[in-house]
Amino acid sequence: MQIFTELNKNPDLSLALGFFDGVHLGHKAVIENAVSFAHNNNCKSAVITFKDHPCCFFYGKCPKYILPRKEREDKIKKLGVDFLYELDFESISGLTAEEYLKDVLVKYFTPLAITTGWNHNFGYQKSGNAKFLRDNSQKFGYEYFELPPQKLNNEIVSSSAIRKYLSQGNIEKANSMLGYKFYTSGTVIKGNQIGRTIGFKTANINYPEKLTELPHGVYSVNTTYGKGIANFGIRPTINGSTPVLEAHIKDFDKDIYEMPIKIEFNKMIRREKKFPSLDDLKQQIQIDINSI
Repeated sequence: MQIFTELNKNPDLSLALGFFDGVHLGHKAVIENAVSFAHNNNCKSAVITFKDHPCCFFYGKCPKYILPRKEREDKIKKLGVDFLYELDFESISGLTAEEYLKDVLVKYFTPLAITTGWNHNFGYQKSGNAKFLRDNSQKFGYEYFELPPQKLNNEIVSSSAIRKYLSQGNIEKANSMLGYKFYTSGTVIKGNQIGRTIGFKTANINYPEKLTELPHGVYSVNTTYGKGIANFGIRPTINGSTPVLEAHIKDFDKDIYEMPIKIEFNKMIRREKKFPSLDDLKQQIQIDINSI
């Protein structure tokens, strides 16, 4: 998959439009439809998206993301997309829907097909939508596909719903909508090494600032090096103040400082709390480990 951050002439494509934060089940359906059309019509597929969420431009504040940009790119690549365009939203924010369709999508891509989700909006003051793309399909010579909402237990799968469940600690519900396990990754850093003094070595990483934040608590996790539990929080028992993600990996005792690690979240075990002593904390950690 080739990645571009500027427009270029790349004609006869099957396009998928959207921001695709999280590349959840709904996003996956949109992108796979565009890829399938490309395969069936001997053309290439492309995702047209933005470097940052449009909210960053409109409100001066970015939402917390479900996936960092690099991980979003990796997910899209795995769906078989040929080209990924990550544009600067500000550069096209003043275009009307007609200008965006004619002067961007048609001018640069002469699309054979355009696929969006049912609630896709674009253009100045959200003047473009599924109906607009459908009404203009014959004029500009493309097939238009509007994908219906994907639902789980009668609830629409959406990035906002996933963020809500993650912020509540409802990891299992969020994972079901994502179609994979919510995760983060980073380089293992040295902590205060209190864990090893009570018999539970941990691999610590800084939780990404732009990632949707989980409630402070203990989680069942899968890591690059095995299963375990992870605590995300300030560690009040030792009077900590800065949130840290620290994972204890079962039956693992190797030195992995400065090594990359991926941590997938299975479910929340309990909220973070302050214990009367390190011995009480040690007993609770063992209980937490036994629960997974």
